Amino acid sequence: MASKDAGTIEVLKVDHGTTGFCVLGLTPLILNRMSEKVMHELMCPRGKKTAADKASSLKHDPMAEFRSSPYIDPDSDGPTLIQHLSSAFKGALKSAALDLPGANKSQIGRLTWVNGERISIYGIPKIFCAVTRSADMNRTPDVRTRAIVPKWACRVDVSYVRPMLRDQVVANLMASAGITQGVGDWRTGKGSATYGQFELVTEDDPRFQHLIRFGGRAPQQAAMNAPEAYDQETGELLQWFGVESARRGFKAAA
Repeated sequence: MASKDAGTIEVLKVDHGTTGFCVLGLTPLILNRMSEKVMHELMCPRGKKTAADKASSLKHDPMAEFRSSPYIDPDSDGPTLIQHLSSAFKGALKSAALDLPGANKSQIGRLTWVNGERISIYGIPKIFCAVTRSADMNRTPDVRTRAIVPKWACRVDVSYVRPMLRDQVVANLMASAGITQGVGDWRTGKGSATYGQFELVTEDDPRFQHLIRFGGRAPQQAAMNAPEAYDQETGELLQWFGVESARRGFKAAA
């Protein structure tokens, strides 16, 4: 009895390309890195505070929360002090595929990646206090303090698998991600606000070049040391907090 020919398996040659993008923020970027205090509490919980514990300690330290909200580049020779996770841009890229015909989120997630672990963010940070809702059943209100960058820019290199994707397809996805998804906290893709939107520009765009020139590491460090309030509400709240915490005998970070 003659045996059947198993045949041959042909595998399409897989290659990859990389496209660099100059990203310019359209709306302010809210930075929301998990602080060391929160991570320490997750690793080694202290248990529920007693009434005496609550009365003898500050619930919030706005300046400390502000300074711990961005990712910081430890390299003193780095172009910026402030960074953002590159996974945020990949997440935006994937989610943008949901709203475009012919694109699939899971497929785009497999076929694209953003180079590097972190992206250097250019722009001057300010301190931003805002009311948020906790994730508990009652949606308990709280005030959170974070760094916000009103005008920002960065460079993002996106790699993709060929021939499944082409550079123009990736560019279209990236441009769509900037409008429909955004990055950072309260981003458009979450539906609650429109922060973190961006557009793609050319390297010689005057707005982009201005931020690259004047929004790097040194001015960012100065702004983190002596932050300016983002809006009037933040300024008034911080002024009240300073007076009230001193009246109660607490010393907050300067």
